[in-house]
Amino acid sequence: MELRESITMAITALSTHKLRSALTLLGILIGVFSIIVVMTAMRVLKHSIESNISRLGSQTFAIQKMPDTVFGDQNDWQKYWRRKDITLEQSQKVAARATLAGSVGIEGQFWRGQISTRFAKTAPSAQLFGETPGSFPARNWDIDEGRPVTDNDVDDAQSVCVLGSALAKAAFPYGSAVGEDIKINGYKYQVVGVLAPNGNSLGGRQDNFAIIPITTGLNRYGLRWEGLAILVMARDSQSYDDCMEQVRGIMRAIRKVPPGTDDDFEMISNDSLIAQFHNFSRTGSIAVAVVSSIALLAAGIGIMNIMLVSVTERTREIGVRRAIGAKKRNIMAQFVMEAIVLCEVGGVIGIVLGVVGGNGLAWYMKEPPAIPIDGIVLGVLICSAVGIIFGSYPAYKAATLDPIESLRYE
Repeated sequence: MELRESITMAITALSTHKLRSALTLLGILIGVFSIIVVMTAMRVLKHSIESNISRLGSQTFAIQKMPDTVFGDQNDWQKYWRRKDITLEQSQKVAARATLAGSVGIEGQFWRGQISTRFAKTAPSAQLFGETPGSFPARNWDIDEGRPVTDNDVDDAQSVCVLGSALAKAAFPYGSAVGEDIKINGYKYQVVGVLAPNGNSLGGRQDNFAIIPITTGLNRYGLRWEGLAILVMARDSQSYDDCMEQVRGIMRAIRKVPPGTDDDFEMISNDSLIAQFHNFSRTGSIAVAVVSSIALLAAGIGIMNIMLVSVTERTREIGVRRAIGAKKRNIMAQFVMEAIVLCEVGGVIGIVLGVVGGNGLAWYMKEPPAIPIDGIVLGVLICSAVGIIFGSYPAYKAATLDPIESLRYE
């Protein structure tokens, strides 16, 4: 009953000064909102990335010179930059020696720009990749029309290409692309195949790319600064880890890496990509938490200030309550509860707005909505803690007022 009475009195006191209460809880609202909106957005992104980041097959890993993402200073970039490029000769040796691999593909990124045909010109964002036949199973690429790149195409450095579905539709809007000619960066290629739609291909590039034989790309563009990538698909999930270790040993031997030293190349898998995202999201969450803590600290100081003003304004009320039998703990409970209710109201509004705001990203990305239950619980606990911490001193001051002097207060 005492708790219910304290909550009722707190709500009545706050509703009496609506504008002051609203301005006071605004700081709590902003702090909690920033935490919840980031946690919700991260949940949405986590679901999207874990389902779409798989630019490799479930049993495929890649070997490349540079990591996909570098979190660090300039020294980290220089370390990766100084590494030797992965060459076609090294890649072919890996393909020949990797006995546990189901297939091995070799990939290079050569160009980005506008592609033209006799029917249309594409946006200047199409990409050109050089591949070998082993890249198609490694990338989970299925042929919708025509055929993939073959060993003969690679051996003879043929001027043929396979188009992603989005690029094929943009370049040939009126019919099939197979058998047509296409001009890429001034070079003419014959389209021999079109891939089936696969939006997460090549790291989510929405099928806006063309594939040529790796040798054709190297002859016309040379080895790029990032070198080539080797795509290795294990025979099955049971041999995946053993295949990775075998290929790591082969690469270290080919590149003459001394025993006991770190690899001078990167092993990229779906798990490593997801782990990189988790590291990024964790760093972002910590940064938001620090900024939100500052907002909550400022809000807590504001609440303490308002509660001290409230104690002064209600000195006579406190004297009357003490005169009719209220104890110090009753007065403390009343004012602490007012601070908690004030914080919780702001926190609940912030939580609702944060969940709605974070799921706005889900709506934009056409992903299922996310509700961070742990974040909501954390928000409620933070609001309660702020109310208790910053409401305790004003409550103590109210409880220690002299009843006689309080009754005389005008």
